[in-house]
Amino acid sequence: MNDLYYDPWDVEIDLDPYPTYQRLRDEQPVYYNDRHDFWGLSRFADVDSALRNPVGLSSKKGDILEVVKADPIMPPGVFINEDPPVHTIHRKLVSRMFTPKKFRELEAKVRTFCAACLDPLVGGDRFDFVVDLGAELPMRTIGMLVGIPDADQPSVRAKAHAVLRNKPGEPLPVKKDHYFDGDMFTDYVAWRKKNPSDDLITELLAIEFVDETGETRHLRTDELLIFLAVIAGAGVETTGRLFGWMGKVLGEHPDQRQELVEDPTLIGSAIEELLRFEPPGPHVARYCAEQDVEFHGQTIPEGSALLLMLASANRDECHFDDANSFDIHRKSSAHLTFGKGTHFCLGALLARLEGRVALEEVLKRFPKWEVDLANARRSRTSTVRGWDTMPAVIA
Repeated sequence: MNDLYYDPWDVEIDLDPYPTYQRLRDEQPVYYNDRHDFWGLSRFADVDSALRNPVGLSSKKGDILEVVKADPIMPPGVFINEDPPVHTIHRKLVSRMFTPKKFRELEAKVRTFCAACLDPLVGGDRFDFVVDLGAELPMRTIGMLVGIPDADQPSVRAKAHAVLRNKPGEPLPVKKDHYFDGDMFTDYVAWRKKNPSDDLITELLAIEFVDETGETRHLRTDELLIFLAVIAGAGVETTGRLFGWMGKVLGEHPDQRQELVEDPTLIGSAIEELLRFEPPGPHVARYCAEQDVEFHGQTIPEGSALLLMLASANRDECHFDDANSFDIHRKSSAHLTFGKGTHFCLGALLARLEGRVALEEVLKRFPKWEVDLANARRSRTSTVRGWDTMPAVIA
């Protein structure tokens, strides 16, 4: 009897999923979970291929397994859960916030904010990578780009966290008719219409575009509100988890951390390797939309929910040498943490910028630390893997 079992809600597996991923790649690269009725792919080549097939493997029912299975009614504007051509049109609008000029201006602001968080901690003996930095920086960064006032950011962040929280061992509860909610931005968008500024909301209110029907128009308010909910949720929760892994992994690899202190030009590649080694978003889901799909001679039927195990693909020894080792000198950056193809993560550059700047500023002040795992607390969510706290003792 085969005892191989995997599901993303199993708390014990989630503590260290990599041995299970290894078995899946070796024994059942096309895996079916009959308890929860979903299929899974674990090898790099298969996950990469699936991500590049937006027609056969659709995002229109969501990219979270529980959402796909709930078959929700998606409101217009949830661009991460749309297929071309609508996805292409909406993605182009949102990409206006990711221009090189905006990023240059943003980096200085991010660095200033990091300094403001870290400077008061200098001289102390402890520092928490999540509480003191990771919980705040992603929301502040999104706020800078989009134009969300500082006073409103805590409630937006709390909403983003709450949406992705599930009870340990249980799937995320999903309301079929009300999954995305942009109501929290209603008053602010109304105020921005009367008080334009230099931010994404003002740009999106003003821009004209040609929609999928060929009509030239402005975004409707309901579309804009959903855009903002998607951007805030995606940017806050996943990037925030990166900081906990930063503290843990570099704390466990002090020799490589010292190399970064001595040569900060390696920090960019270190962030890339961190994203491969411990991806905050360990998997995404797809829906077999129009026909059966086949991998390794195994048919996945039309209508199935399919889990693409990004974290497993990132540790596939057929693609990465010594895949289970953390190596800041690794040459390949072809990990799948941000996806591939049509739905490649629009915020990838933003996450990389936040990670790089934050690590530069941390190492300037705290070149040595030991993580206090006894007092670290995991974030219990099936969609994002990381920590609510990651305290470090400053050496």
